[in-house]
Amino acid sequence: MPSSATSAVDAQQPSPKPPASGKNALDRYFRISERGSSVAREMRGGLATFFAMAYIIVLNPIILGAGQDKFGHQLDNGQLVTATALMAGLSTVLMGAIGNVPIACAAGLGINAVVSLQLAPKMSWPDAMGMVVLAGLVLMVLVASGLRQRVMDAIPGGLRRAIAIGIGLFISLIGLVDSGFVTRNPDAAHTTVPLGLGQGGQLQGWPVLIFVVGLALTFILVVRKAPGAILIGIVTMTFVAIVINSLVDVPGKSWGLSVPTWPDKIVDTPDFGLIGDVSLFGGFHEVGLLTGCLFVFTVLLSGFFDAMGTIIGVGEEAGLTDENGQLPNMGKILMIDGIAVAAGGAGSASANTCFVESTAGVGEGARTGLANLMTGGLFLLALVFTPLATVVPAQAATPALVVVGFLIMASNVKEIDWSDFTIAIPAFLTIISMPFTYSITNGIGIGVLAFILLRIADKRAREIPWLLNVVGLCFLVYFLLDPIEQVLGVK
Repeated sequence: MPSSATSAVDAQQPSPKPPASGKNALDRYFRISERGSSVAREMRGGLATFFAMAYIIVLNPIILGAGQDKFGHQLDNGQLVTATALMAGLSTVLMGAIGNVPIACAAGLGINAVVSLQLAPKMSWPDAMGMVVLAGLVLMVLVASGLRQRVMDAIPGGLRRAIAIGIGLFISLIGLVDSGFVTRNPDAAHTTVPLGLGQGGQLQGWPVLIFVVGLALTFILVVRKAPGAILIGIVTMTFVAIVINSLVDVPGKSWGLSVPTWPDKIVDTPDFGLIGDVSLFGGFHEVGLLTGCLFVFTVLLSGFFDAMGTIIGVGEEAGLTDENGQLPNMGKILMIDGIAVAAGGAGSASANTCFVESTAGVGEGARTGLANLMTGGLFLLALVFTPLATVVPAQAATPALVVVGFLIMASNVKEIDWSDFTIAIPAFLTIISMPFTYSITNGIGIGVLAFILLRIADKRAREIPWLLNVVGLCFLVYFLLDPIEQVLGVK
């Protein structure tokens, strides 16, 4: 999720002492000795970060591949694996080479759900990815103009935390549904309960058992603070699923998009078919200017604050921040984050963002961008191992969604001031609206509008940043779009 999710599983190590080695060109460029590290530590740290976040190579294609665009098209799983690994590798290398921080980038969990479940169903896949590119371009403009920090400050801290929690719950619900653990009750049942356990209230079949065991295993690894807990869970349950599928007659459709069978070959030529398949403004033709702008805003906001928090959090853990909490090269780091968002869309991998799993590398001694060259290089190497990633069934990967959702919630819920109802109520509405309406956009909009309304009712209107009022006005028009169109005779 991107996200503040899996830092809970990373073992913490004391900061290493500066090595006594002399300086060379590599050392001077990355300031390795100056930051108390060594080439060996950076390489080890980069390796740890890769293994902590390599699950995204499997998970992102499953989330994006589960969605259909307006015309019923689904993205190819093999092409998605290639796009995910390629864009993660390039973004991570760029962050290391220019930003000189050990912060890796890859497709953000939560943002990919927005693209798959909200944007794509209303337009074509190239249109949806174009929205992501536009969000990245807007982000770059915000950084260049200095507005990114101002927008950041306009959203109350409690509401920012609620947005993260809501996304976490939304991701968890997606994991439960995609695994088959939770299913939609048919309309013919004439029930007010929209979801139910398994099939007819019972868990049936080997695939669901794989999910349940995988979820238990991953949580156990998290409790044990095992480095790379999520990846270990995915790999282990994929192997178990392959064995079960070879011994038991399991209908292929029960596994979903990927049937767990050992591939004919382990190494293959990457399929770059999705790279550059983007339409920048086609989405506006499908949904209209206002809705299109709000979609871009949603993608922007979904990764905006999480990336900022991750950058600061990893920087503090690495001991790189100054007394004001700022990192060296902050302007470059934020700009590269914007480039990563746009590049992810251009590669049809969804928006790339900073991963807090980078703390795994920091725990192993990484202090510079050299670690990113190792992490990014391993992502690029993974391109030729695409067949291995395509055998992972949804039931082996979706436990990661539930675990990430929990960790996001656990790390954010305690930071909300529940004693102040003008922030607690909007936070609550934001959190429940995202999974209950199956929409991140709705959750953000409802939370912002509730905050503005309650602050005005509490005679604290002056405390509302003007920029937040502008955002609230956009969301008000969004929710009232249908009656507005009727009044104007547009519909």
